[in-house]
Amino acid sequence: MRTINPASSTQDTATTAHYDEHALPDEPLRISDRVASLAESATLAVDAKAKALKSAGHPVIIFGSGEPDFPTPPHVVEAAVDACRDPRHHRYSPSGGLPELKEAIAAKTYRDSGYRVDAAQVIVTNGGKQAIYQAFAALLNPLDEVIVPAPYWPTYPEAISLAEAVSVPVLADETTGYRVTVEQLERARTEKTTMLVFCSPANPTGAVYSRDEIQAIGEWAAEHGLWVICDEIYEHMVYGEAEFHSLPVVAPAARERCVVVNGVAKSYAMPGWRVGWAVAPVGLTTAMTTLQSHATSNVCNIAQIATLAALTGNLHAVATMRDAFDRRRQLIVRMLNKIDGVDCPEPDGAFYVYASVKDLLGTTIRGQRIDTSLELAALLLDEAEVAVVPGEAFGTPGYLRLSYALHDDDLIEGIERIGRLLATAAR
Repeated sequence: MRTINPASSTQDTATTAHYDEHALPDEPLRISDRVASLAESATLAVDAKAKALKSAGHPVIIFGSGEPDFPTPPHVVEAAVDACRDPRHHRYSPSGGLPELKEAIAAKTYRDSGYRVDAAQVIVTNGGKQAIYQAFAALLNPLDEVIVPAPYWPTYPEAISLAEAVSVPVLADETTGYRVTVEQLERARTEKTTMLVFCSPANPTGAVYSRDEIQAIGEWAAEHGLWVICDEIYEHMVYGEAEFHSLPVVAPAARERCVVVNGVAKSYAMPGWRVGWAVAPVGLTTAMTTLQSHATSNVCNIAQIATLAALTGNLHAVATMRDAFDRRRQLIVRMLNKIDGVDCPEPDGAFYVYASVKDLLGTTIRGQRIDTSLELAALLLDEAEVAVVPGEAFGTPGYLRLSYALHDDDLIEGIERIGRLLATAAR
């Protein structure tokens, strides 16, 4: 058990006052080792700091956010408004999700990926993040090993840690398009390995695996009896000749040990509605639902009805966003690659670029020596008022993640600010 002295904690003043009122002055606040060891979400921390500066009047341009800059489609909002007026939705509902929404998720899964599933395999969660957490909690035992391709979304290793299991990163870089190979995965596998986390299109890199690559990885996982967490939240955000493929579809041998995680945050511009889901074998879905019944109970009924409208409607709004993101993707890559010391591959999916800034490490900018991408990101926020997320957050120092889910004018101005600041780098 870890202890924190309230007088020296980083809690805000209101919270500290609460502790002072109810505890002796020197009485430590006891936090479990498991929770105290967690790192704050770096992406959310950058976003929160940047938004706080913006609220204070600073002209900050935010490339850190992992959410579309488009509003939720009007028909989805109207469905939520109507649901608010219906007394049926003022009550508790089944912990695992509204039956009609689970049916719609099953139908949508088949429509968009070709994966035929039953509603009994679906659990509706408070965002995709909860689905991932509950899958880890339900499947992992202490000291189990989970292979996590890196760069990775920061929540993966933290949620694995909460299950008292061990993350085993497998590194990919720009030379391979940020995609790992079966050979790399096999080198990382041990007798303790029980699971692989797989995300395509990927956060933070935008990497999209080919059908053959996904099939090979799925068959490898099935051969060794591994569970696969398939994060498909960016399924509709693919560009150019790239195509989305669902692992259990192209590698049927892996289906019985696959958990497909998805949600409405990205493709449907609904990050604040907090609705995600998992599709898994019925026994696992039942276990996850039992856990959820004690953790949060049902997801907000109004948000579930809004999600039902999103999934059963057309995909016109999705296509509009994808076209805008595709244009911005090409623009931001061109602009970043004109900056000396920045190497930015063109991503095939999601709405992020993952730029190498390794050539800028060891330089001096505005009198400050920059030895890490973390220091560079901090300098960009302080000196250029541009918020980006450093590669340390994703397990690969020496990179910056920039989201291009922002208005074109802000994108151009933000990259120009970065370019002006980095042009002063002294080697």
